[in-house]
Amino acid sequence: MYFVYAIKSLNRNYIYVGITDNLVRRFYEHNSGKNKTTKPYRPFKLIFSETHSSRYEARIREKELKSGFGKEFLKNLN
Repeated sequence: MYFVYAIKSLNRNYIYVGITDNLVRRFYEHNSGKNKTTKPYRPFKLIFSETHSSRYEARIREKELKSGFGKEFLKNLN
């Protein structure tokens, strides 16, 4: 089981999209500063997640959400 997720910075205008096999652990890593890419933007809130049965399917969806259309979709969730 893989998760596609989006987190939003509480302090800045920044949305991060990723995939993981353990959503709780990954969210903790982002908020604790263990991820170099997202460290300057913490803290985060989870704004979107969905499950996929394979990493391949999750990766396709992740790419969709990172596109312009996908980012607009995520911005409208708030």
